[in-house]
Amino acid sequence: MFQACADPKSLEGLSWLFCYLTSAKHVDFYWSFLTVLLLLAITAPAALGMGFMGATAARSHLAPVSWLGKIYIWMVRGVPDIIFFLFFVIALDQGIEYAKSLVVCDGGAWPWQGMEFRVCPAAKVPLAKSAPFWHQAYGFLLAVVTFAIVFGAFVANVIYGAMNAVPHAQLETAEAYGMSRAQVFRRILVPQMWVYALPGLGNLWMILIKATPLLFLLGVKDIVYYARELGGSKTQVYEYPHGDWRLWYFMGLMVFYLVFTRISEIGLTKLTRRLSHGQATAGGEALRKAAA
Repeated sequence: MFQACADPKSLEGLSWLFCYLTSAKHVDFYWSFLTVLLLLAITAPAALGMGFMGATAARSHLAPVSWLGKIYIWMVRGVPDIIFFLFFVIALDQGIEYAKSLVVCDGGAWPWQGMEFRVCPAAKVPLAKSAPFWHQAYGFLLAVVTFAIVFGAFVANVIYGAMNAVPHAQLETAEAYGMSRAQVFRRILVPQMWVYALPGLGNLWMILIKATPLLFLLGVKDIVYYARELGGSKTQVYEYPHGDWRLWYFMGLMVFYLVFTRISEIGLTKLTRRLSHGQATAGGEALRKAAA
């Protein structure tokens, strides 16, 4: 990357270490931290949206809609995460390729041939000749969708419980003042349920942070992938030969996750205090007494 690093074999001491840590693969390693942060930035609101829709559907007075919401929550929560991640990504990928094959392939034949899934080359997503970036972007997109569906079910369960925790007397009072059911939901139920939902949502946020290494299982080159690749033993055929340094790389990842979770805890505490103001909860009562 730097002119002084052109010949790694001639370097020693701190110069060797500097060039090693600024090599092209290490730069990719540093960028992979942004991949994890981008996953969280996209998945968290997506899962929150899916969870809110799932909880709203589960509370619906229409039986089919209520069943649909409850089945979504039950099915996803009842399957181990790692099984769902591995199965759903494959199923979604093959579903996309099959749908594309109906348009671009001649005949639109059923893709399963015995135990093999095969479509014409033009139906592959992305195409085999596509740049590596598009393969990574496609894998990342599948990961985001999978994360959103899985964690959306847990969010739906938390929000469903939070909605039920809002005192029913307040909803009845609002209806007595002439509010419609939609107005009660929008103005009374939703604003208050966040106070009850936030502890559970905070826990799910922490679990989501810890679940980001599953990107590695989904074929996305994340921080775990690079830590394993860079930390493994390198012989003299490599530019920077070294022993097994995986311990140090994974210790660095441990520090990253600990710092990130601590920052999240501070943010969640401040958000809880803000939402508790004026609420008839233990937190709201504590804030009222402190102000007095």
